Amino acid sequence: MPSITIKNIPDNLYEKIKKRAETNRRSINNEIINLLEQPFAPQKINVRELLEQARMIRKKMDFIVSEDDIRYAKNLDREC
Repeated sequence: MPSITIKNIPDNLYEKIKKRAETNRRSINNEIINLLEQPFAPQKINVRELLEQARMIRKKMDFIVSEDDIRYAKNLDREC
């Protein structure tokens, strides 16, 4: 398994990582691995919440986007 050495970690950042590792009952190394993995982990989407947000945005719009508008927009790049 590959290894990485990180140099010149600011003291305050190291202390934050150390405290977080203690809170999560992990070693500092495992905490750093966990922190590095997070941005790459698949995100679960709450579909109901997403649809509700879309409905709220639509209510604020003062125009309606028709199916023809959507079809036209989708085909714009395809015509080139």
